[in-house]
Amino acid sequence: MARIIFDLPAHFAFSTEVQIYISHVNQGGHLDNAQLLSLVSEARLRFFQEIGFPEAELPDISMVVGDIVAQYKSEGFHGEVMSIRMTPADFNRYGFDLVFSVTEKSTGREVARGKTGIAFVSRSSRGVVSIPAATHGKLLAMQQTA
Repeated sequence: MARIIFDLPAHFAFSTEVQIYISHVNQGGHLDNAQLLSLVSEARLRFFQEIGFPEAELPDISMVVGDIVAQYKSEGFHGEVMSIRMTPADFNRYGFDLVFSVTEKSTGREVARGKTGIAFVSRSSRGVVSIPAATHGKLLAMQQTA
């Protein structure tokens, strides 16, 4: 199988910190690959809170993850604090990619990188919808200031 090659952008629009708890560690003594996705999901929730989504005036619209790419660079260990940076990229009519970088806070050691494909859907019809205009504007502004 060919290895995933994934380049990071030069700048990120958002950053948060998440600690690795014992429940994130597998029998090998390091961050479990499935738990990495859990940490990235927590950071993604914080990212959307930062931009004010879900917006109260859009009760029928939610976002879903359509796909995810992760490239592991090193191990993460219990007690370490991960700095997770994110930035929006590659917009389309229904969503965008949310690029992420995970590094150990105190040393800057890279643990993982990747992106999640975000799509917006109607809760009532369960079909994809266009990115809400206000959210799209906030994402574009973040991308330009990154």
